[in-house]
Amino acid sequence: MVSAKRLTQHDIARLAGVSQATVSLVLNDAQAAATRIPGETRERILKIIRETGYVADPIARRMAKGLNRILGVFTYEPAFPSAQADFFAPFLLGIEEEAQRQNYDLLLLTSAGIGEKRKIFGDGNRLRLADGCLVLGRQFNRAELKQLVSGDYPFVAVGRRDDAGGKVPYVGGAYADATKALVAKARASGHSRLAYVGPKGPAESVSDRWKAFVEAQEGEELALHIPDTGQPPEDILDALISSGSTAVFFVELDDAIKVESAARQRGLSIPADMSFVVLGRHIRPRRTAIQFASFNIPREEMGRQAAAMLIRRIETSDPVQQILLPCEPVEGETLGPAKMRRN
Repeated sequence: MVSAKRLTQHDIARLAGVSQATVSLVLNDAQAAATRIPGETRERILKIIRETGYVADPIARRMAKGLNRILGVFTYEPAFPSAQADFFAPFLLGIEEEAQRQNYDLLLLTSAGIGEKRKIFGDGNRLRLADGCLVLGRQFNRAELKQLVSGDYPFVAVGRRDDAGGKVPYVGGAYADATKALVAKARASGHSRLAYVGPKGPAESVSDRWKAFVEAQEGEELALHIPDTGQPPEDILDALISSGSTAVFFVELDDAIKVESAARQRGLSIPADMSFVVLGRHIRPRRTAIQFASFNIPREEMGRQAAAMLIRRIETSDPVQQILLPCEPVEGETLGPAKMRRN
């Protein structure tokens, strides 16, 4: 047996009784190998590779096919501080699972910029070490997104993104549909005085919710909109009561928790006195006095499908796709019939 340290594709081909081109095809293009090489031959080559401990030279493979089988992952915000754990962890889990399933490694790109000022195309970035890149973040740098769209480097955005000089490939959540469904449910429960607590944008995930909320109102006047949630929850509650709102839609779970707590301290009951709805459920369980009506965001599946889409774009020059995954409703216990208003 040839020493494993000096094994080449030529050695593997000789041991398997096939051509070097056949070995190269098995190593570098699993899809083509499955259709052009008999299964028995392919399995014999793979068996010899396993038994000899052969490891393909990544530089040679890059020269042969231009692939390192590495997916880059870039996040505009730090991915691992506890404050971001609920947001990023499920995406990364889905990405990791799909990368492992398709025999790709992951490269977390962190060197271009610091903290909240990260840039994909910062000085000294190592983007090209990866065959393509997945881009995550609550809000993207529009100039960088436009540069990615106009270039030839494969990428996929996790989350819906507006056009940036062209269509952006993405896998996102259908937040608009889920928001409209919750508004329709509130209206069917007799709520006509609806309030909205949270910004209108500028991130697409936020603006999708706001636009869908307004459209679902079908022209009826909004009871109250509080874009600035930095004020004390007691003040927010005062404004909601003064507006006569019967159902309140929150963009952020934390805001709903704080205002619900303030309401309980005043002896108010949710949903008997006022209904609360949260436009998106965090993955990590939260200790709350009440389970909010909401919808689940399929973050793991978004990461999984985004990684699969990127690999297709790398290996087959797949055309731009834009996928929105459904967000399943969460019944909760905070959306009930509208309280009858006294004249």
